[in-house]
Amino acid sequence: MAQLQLRQVRKSFQNFEVIHGIDLTVDDGSFTVFVGPSGCGKSTLLRMISGLEETSDGEIWLDGTRCDHLLPSARGMAMVFQSYALYPHMSVEENLRFGLENARTPKAETAERVAKAADILQIKHLLKRRPNQLSGGQSQRVAIGRAIVKEPKVFLFDEPLSNLDAELRVKMRSEISALHRRLGATMIYVTHDQVEAMTMADRIVVLREGIIEQAGAPVELYARPRNQFVAGFLGAPQMNFLVGTVEEAGAHLVVALANGGPRLTLGGRNGAAKVGDAVTVGIRPEHLVPAANGALAVEVVSTEVLGAETVVHARTVSGTPVTATMRGILGAKAGDRLHYEIVDAFTHVFDKSGTTLEPARAWADDYMRVLA
Repeated sequence: MAQLQLRQVRKSFQNFEVIHGIDLTVDDGSFTVFVGPSGCGKSTLLRMISGLEETSDGEIWLDGTRCDHLLPSARGMAMVFQSYALYPHMSVEENLRFGLENARTPKAETAERVAKAADILQIKHLLKRRPNQLSGGQSQRVAIGRAIVKEPKVFLFDEPLSNLDAELRVKMRSEISALHRRLGATMIYVTHDQVEAMTMADRIVVLREGIIEQAGAPVELYARPRNQFVAGFLGAPQMNFLVGTVEEAGAHLVVALANGGPRLTLGGRNGAAKVGDAVTVGIRPEHLVPAANGALAVEVVSTEVLGAETVVHARTVSGTPVTATMRGILGAKAGDRLHYEIVDAFTHVFDKSGTTLEPARAWADDYMRVLA
């Protein structure tokens, strides 16, 4: 186990910079997830940490020792790739042993490490099989086992579940989380799936275009996103965004939604919002409350009945899309008109640059209390 530090790490391909001076500390024993849209630089950053990609500038420190100049094999890390990368002509046991044998690890120690990994991952019965005799989940366990036998200081996962079907992904998420708890190891996990990030991480790092937009605990990013990008990226279905104009600013913020929408009176915000400023009001689908006299009137476009909940896709009078999730089965159909109440404690406000207007302290405390 070890602490990892990135200090002003940059990466350029010729004259095109893709990673822009990232500073980040990954705590010892934590499960940190890099998440962001395709092309944001998360896999490139992981490959730089592992040594598979050279840094253009900056420093990488592991356990107090600078390591960005070292070969991948000398960094004390092990990587699990999106493709399982198993040797097809070798048995599972031979795949697990291969890296240790190349490193001239004593035979007794190699056998002990392989047995331990097989026991942890429950693949003892698979040791004599070839990769073409394994399912996707079994292959992924073997790939993880190949990392475990190296006893690295840091485990690196590059979208390891993207090739699995939906049901198996859920199961493997749980297994990797349990593995982290069992080993107590430092793990860095890359995914574009924000559900994976929210359910697995101790800490989420949200990336966009080679910069860190926000880093913190999952509930912190969900409840207090720093900007509109983070707010919209985390959460499923995505947060609703309603454009409006500030009519009153001060102890309370009064926002008139665009195109004849309702006026919302919200808790005070610590920010530079002034009367006449354009703002965006954000409210998550799960926080819209059905109410006969609710301020937000919508017309249903379609519904998704999932059993435990119903997702309602609708539009306001002005045509702005709105999504709401309701517990249980809702009998609404296309063309129905519904009304929702927008609860102040769950409402976010963003200025014209997309930056969150921070709530006053009492309001923020109330938010977290309601969320809990």
